[in-house]
Amino acid sequence: MIEIDAQHLADRYMAQWVVPDAVERRRVVERLWAEDATHILQPPADIRETAAALGFDHTTLEAQGHDAIETRVARTHERFVEKRGLTFRARADAVRLHGVVTFGWEAVSAATGDVVGGGLEFRVLDTDGRIKADYMFPGA
Repeated sequence: MIEIDAQHLADRYMAQWVVPDAVERRRVVERLWAEDATHILQPPADIRETAAALGFDHTTLEAQGHDAIETRVARTHERFVEKRGLTFRARADAVRLHGVVTFGWEAVSAATGDVVGGGLEFRVLDTDGRIKADYMFPGA
């Protein structure tokens, strides 16, 4: 495993969500993520409750590979950055233990600087230091 600064990785990860240019966003995804990486999201409580009411006991949302992850990042950018005026930042609490990095993050109003949300990231790295699996827990 190559040496990775956990906080630097966390900051780079959060920066990908606010890249406005599609070509640059793709480059960022390819630098951060392993080719066969998986982004796994624990859906917000309202989605989990709706799924449970339909008989789904375990709900997760997944994007696998560069194309799917790029789409996920682009849609998040459109919905939260462009339409809602938010930005995202890593908290200064990133920790690495072997091939795992965890950190908290915040969604921030670009207009006021107010924190309006956040969550927890648990990420598994490959031997090149790229993200192999990313577990996102919004609201944590």
